[in-house]
Amino acid sequence: MSRQFKIPVHEPEFGEEEIAAVVAALRRGEISGSFGAAIPEFEEKFARYCGCKYGIAVTSGTTALHLAVQALGIGVGDEVLVSASTNIASALAAYHNGAVTVPVDSEPQTWNMNPDLLEALITPKTKAIIPVHLFGHPCDMDKIVTIARKHGLAVIEDCAESHGATINGKMTGSFGNMGCFSFYANKIITTGEGGMIVTNDEDLEKKIRLLRNLAFGHPRFYHRLPGHNFRMTGYQAAFGIVQLSRIDEILDQKRLIAKKYSNALKDIPGLQLPVERENYKNVYWMYAITVNSDFGATRDKLMEHLLADGIDTRTFFCPMNQQPFLREQLGYRDVLCPVADQIWQSGLYLPSSNNLSDDQISLISASIAKICRSFFKSN
Repeated sequence: MSRQFKIPVHEPEFGEEEIAAVVAALRRGEISGSFGAAIPEFEEKFARYCGCKYGIAVTSGTTALHLAVQALGIGVGDEVLVSASTNIASALAAYHNGAVTVPVDSEPQTWNMNPDLLEALITPKTKAIIPVHLFGHPCDMDKIVTIARKHGLAVIEDCAESHGATINGKMTGSFGNMGCFSFYANKIITTGEGGMIVTNDEDLEKKIRLLRNLAFGHPRFYHRLPGHNFRMTGYQAAFGIVQLSRIDEILDQKRLIAKKYSNALKDIPGLQLPVERENYKNVYWMYAITVNSDFGATRDKLMEHLLADGIDTRTFFCPMNQQPFLREQLGYRDVLCPVADQIWQSGLYLPSSNNLSDDQISLISASIAKICRSFFKSN
């Protein structure tokens, strides 16, 4: 039986409008991903929101990344540069296509891919870069895209955590060759499970659409490419259309929650709080912090004490350079990632549901302050 938290790390937020949209889609018979009005409507509206021409709805952010890598023809013998600190899905996109993941260490402030490290890692085998907009703060896409163009590399943006995040008003997902989004239950907008690829490249759009749907050919059951069944269902898309209509309100709430957390935690020693660089819009998918020695307790001790208070948290991601199956892959390159290693040991994110109340933020912040004081006294 799962533990019940007073304050879970995240709860999906939806209401009667989403429920009604799903029921309406079911009444129209849109139970698969092969027909109906909701999927193309969701694809068109989400692509337009991102500033892109095309959107292709899929089953998850993970399958979006997989299709993006496959559509570029990346495979055995190729290398893909990936943010070291991120969910394993980014590496799986390379791995399941036969390519080798090369981790790129993190920036100390944003925890995103450090673009200053890219060129030293590029070899003749390198075919693409997958930067991840971690926790909702955009990567330095100007630098990344400039380096990619110089070396003839593709850029696949992992936007699973960055719906609506911008650089100088330009949306994440619109900088690279493709942007891959997740609509998992804890994401900024959700379809329960689901994902989307956005692109401005018509050839890539056509190829991804083909691969998504078993690569049916002409005649129908003649297959020139190894496709997948990665189709989103119509009723999921109907849910997503309603969520997308509320995205500005959701983002305003995310940013307000982050502001309240930052105000409450700013005077507690030993905490590194999330940043927002000038001309960047951080959407704070999760409110993430790191804990250093000035706090008086380790990250794990803090999480343990918060758990005792009924407050759910999560650690940062285990970096790619420490993942056993990647290290065992033929052609693996042992790249040092000291920043990603350090934040894996010191980072956590706090409850970040859209419906988090002021009282809950105060309770969480007071618990952190109390834990800090108690460890200072005991030492």
